[in-house]
Amino acid sequence: MTADVWLPIPPDEIDGLPEGPDYRFWNGGEDFPADPADCAFYVVPYMKPSPLCVRPLGRMSNVRVVQTLSAGIDHVEPGLGRLPAGVRLCNARGVHEASTGELTLALILASLRGIPDFVRAQDRGEWLGGFRPALADKNVLIVGYGSIGEAIEDRLVPFEVARVARVARSERTTARGPVHPLTELPVLLPEADVVILSTPLSETTRGLAGADFLSRMKDGALLVNVARGPVVDTKALLAELETGRITAALDVTDPEPLAREHPLWRAPGVLISPHVGGPTSAFLPRAKRLLVDQLNRYVNREPLRNVILTTGASTG
Repeated sequence: MTADVWLPIPPDEIDGLPEGPDYRFWNGGEDFPADPADCAFYVVPYMKPSPLCVRPLGRMSNVRVVQTLSAGIDHVEPGLGRLPAGVRLCNARGVHEASTGELTLALILASLRGIPDFVRAQDRGEWLGGFRPALADKNVLIVGYGSIGEAIEDRLVPFEVARVARVARSERTTARGPVHPLTELPVLLPEADVVILSTPLSETTRGLAGADFLSRMKDGALLVNVARGPVVDTKALLAELETGRITAALDVTDPEPLAREHPLWRAPGVLISPHVGGPTSAFLPRAKRLLVDQLNRYVNREPLRNVILTTGASTG
């Protein structure tokens, strides 16, 4: 295969790329590295705005694979209608589990143990003691039990939580126990001390954590969002936070980024990190391994991993 492959990482920095394709480096710059019509395999730039990521798609008349370096695909979905039929869209399952799992635990522990209060007290030179909630003995609910949800549970186990309940779009059974369908959330939410959102953004999950969802959370519960900002209804969350009934730790928000004057910055009981679940030192080694594996599969006409959908295919 001699068609172009567009990479957002310089190809000379990736060991093990197969011979054959012409590799073109493009990480979202104004000028394309070559004619988009010659691109057969497009690796979407990472952590770039959706309009930039989809900009070349309408001209990629011969593309066969679109590979994201994120777990979510919502940022490329607006451009899928411009693609020819038969294009495989693949996500980055296996790249972000470690980093997102780490951050999820960091947000939970920081929120429960009061780390932000300690930092502010340190700035004031104040010794701020007292009892704080522990993660041990808590009931945890993971909403969105894919590979990232599994990685989060892996990291919860050593902390002696009382129970982990799992929710996904479809009911199933795993080695660790049952995965409940979304329809069971009304029963599960009142039992959870910590509710973790790690679900993809879709029409089903947009606004999932709205007023009804939040009202069912128990008093004193912590909401953790490492999914996408629009999974949570920001207005409804602000209303609950203002009462002090629940707290929140958010790596993603809606809107994003938050404007300086947005009330979420100053809402009581909220810890915000600026969408940093994925971009860590763990990203590049795993992203490179994924690309080498996928491109070797592509060149050798072997089945690709992580195929989320194929354009023009029936969804019935």
